[in-house]
Amino acid sequence: MKNIQKQKEPKSLTQHRCNTNANYANYVKKDDLRDSLVNEQRGICCYCMQRIKPNSEDMKIEHWHSQDLYPDRQIDYSNLLGACLGGEGQVAKMHHCDTKKGNLDLTYSPANPLHDVEGSLDFLGDGTIKSIDAQFDREINTVLNLNQSLLVKNRKAFLEALRQGLIQKKPSNADILRELKKWNGDNGEDLEPFCQVIVYYLRKKVNRMPPKTIK
Repeated sequence: MKNIQKQKEPKSLTQHRCNTNANYANYVKKDDLRDSLVNEQRGICCYCMQRIKPNSEDMKIEHWHSQDLYPDRQIDYSNLLGACLGGEGQVAKMHHCDTKKGNLDLTYSPANPLHDVEGSLDFLGDGTIKSIDAQFDREINTVLNLNQSLLVKNRKAFLEALRQGLIQKKPSNADILRELKKWNGDNGEDLEPFCQVIVYYLRKKVNRMPPKTIK
């Protein structure tokens, strides 16, 4: 999970909200919403960080506060996120992200800057995710199922590939800083899947560098 900076909502959603009895179900321009969400999340799922594309076959529009329990937030753009399909159609143990979450609540939203989900998460070398917040840690496993076996395997594979690459290149501190900026998306391009796993690892390396080498 990575912090999301919400941008301006699509004009069609603003206009729709002005209509009498406006709700999510009768908002017909959901493609505008998908485009906006994928763009501001720079191509990755709000929870597991897998690749998403702005169409109904490759993503879901997630309500952080569910429509059923919080109907007043169903067309509140700050409550809307782009999620992957989350194992939809597979056996229940493979469900994750929005498909697993349903109407359940989460302690933190990746789109709320006051929550800072990045600061509460640890990405371990075996591919698992943990949180320093005990409640959120339970939610990662029981609400989002982010430690589902395939997700863990994929995160570990991305991390191992980077580690092996660093071993072969024997990078300087400057090289590691450049690599961190790339994975953190400082170039403004779409983010790589599972990018925060790599960012977490590289930041630990940077934190061990002499201060004068960090710019």
